[in-house]
Amino acid sequence: MISFLEFFVRYFPDLLSGIGMTLLLTAEGILAGLVLGLAATLARTYGGKFWRSLAIAYIELFRGTPLLVQLFLLYYGLPGLGIALSREWSAFLALGLNSGAYQAEYLRGSILAVGEEQMLAARAIGMSKWQAIFYIILPQALRLAIPAWANEPVSLLKASSVVFLIAVPELMTRAKMIASRTYDPIRSYLAAAVLYLILVYLVDAAMKWLEQHTRLPGLSQARQK
Repeated sequence: MISFLEFFVRYFPDLLSGIGMTLLLTAEGILAGLVLGLAATLARTYGGKFWRSLAIAYIELFRGTPLLVQLFLLYYGLPGLGIALSREWSAFLALGLNSGAYQAEYLRGSILAVGEEQMLAARAIGMSKWQAIFYIILPQALRLAIPAWANEPVSLLKASSVVFLIAVPELMTRAKMIASRTYDPIRSYLAAAVLYLILVYLVDAAMKWLEQHTRLPGLSQARQK
C-alpha cells in the first residue's frame, strides 16, 4: 500500500482542478454577497418602511435557514416553478444570497458605529442624505467593517463544500470521485482536508494583511472570531 504522501502527489492534479472551482465559487459568492449585503444594509438603515421590511425579511430568511436547504431549493425546487438553473448557477446564487445576509449585518454594525453626528454635520453643510451616505458615511463604514467582515471569506470557503451534493466539480467533489475510484475514502478526504487547511490559512493571511493596511487609527473595531 502506498503512503499518504505518494497518494497525495498522485491525485493532486485531480484535486487541483477542484481547488480552482472552490476558489471561484468563494470569490463569486463574496462579491455577490457584498453587493446584496450593501443594498440590504442601506435599505434597512436608511430606506422607508417597505424597503426596511424587505431587507429584514431577506436577512432573517437567509441567516435563519441552513445553506444546504437554500441550495436544494434553488437546484431542486425552482424547476417545479419552471425555472431550471445549472449546478454552477445554483451554487453561485446560494452562496451569494447566504453571504449577502451575513455581510449586511457586518456593514450595518459599522454604519451605526460611524455615528449620527457625521450625518447631521454633512446635512448642515448642504449635502443631501444620499450624498452624505456615499461620500461621508460609507467610506468610513466599509473600512470599519473589515475586521469583522474578514471572517466571511474564510467561512464561505469552508461552506462552499456543501455544493458537492449537487455535483459541482469543486474540491470535495473531486475527493469523492477519487474515493470512488480508489476505494480509499480515508486518504481521499484527508487529502481534501489538508488542501482546505492550506486554503483557509492563505485566505486568512490575506484578510489579516487587508485589515492591517486599512485600519483607521483610533476607530478600528476588534476582530471577532
